[in-house]
Amino acid sequence: MTLAPVRPHDVLLVEDDIADVMLIEDALTARGPRRLGKAQDGAAALEYLRDPANPRPDLIVLDLNMPRMNGRELLSVIKADEDLRTIPVVVLTTSAAPDDVTAAYRRHANAYVTKPVNLDDFERAVQSIDAFYLDTVTRLPRA
Repeated sequence: MTLAPVRPHDVLLVEDDIADVMLIEDALTARGPRRLGKAQDGAAALEYLRDPANPRPDLIVLDLNMPRMNGRELLSVIKADEDLRTIPVVVLTTSAAPDDVTAAYRRHANAYVTKPVNLDDFERAVQSIDAFYLDTVTRLPRA
């Protein structure tokens, strides 16, 4: 029996700290084939998501504390948008405040991981979302 090659997953990383971007990028690509789009804040992420030239991400990794449009606002916009709401979102942030965690899940985040990144916890969060969503969801073509 021959296994089909694993297709790369498209990930959008929404993070304003360059050091965190490099660390997260290493963690994601170590898990398998990934194509990584990057945005420095929520406004740039929305531009990326709404640009038909960009691939629709299979996963969004989202920081909460960013300039212009923060992650809380972006998460609300994504989950209210008919075309974007099915994309799983992992919140990756410095805040372990119970109010932030509860608010993220209320806004339909799929996982919440705190920084500094425990890479094992981060990889487990991404892996669980990969298993639940990415292996079963059919990509929707862009309109």
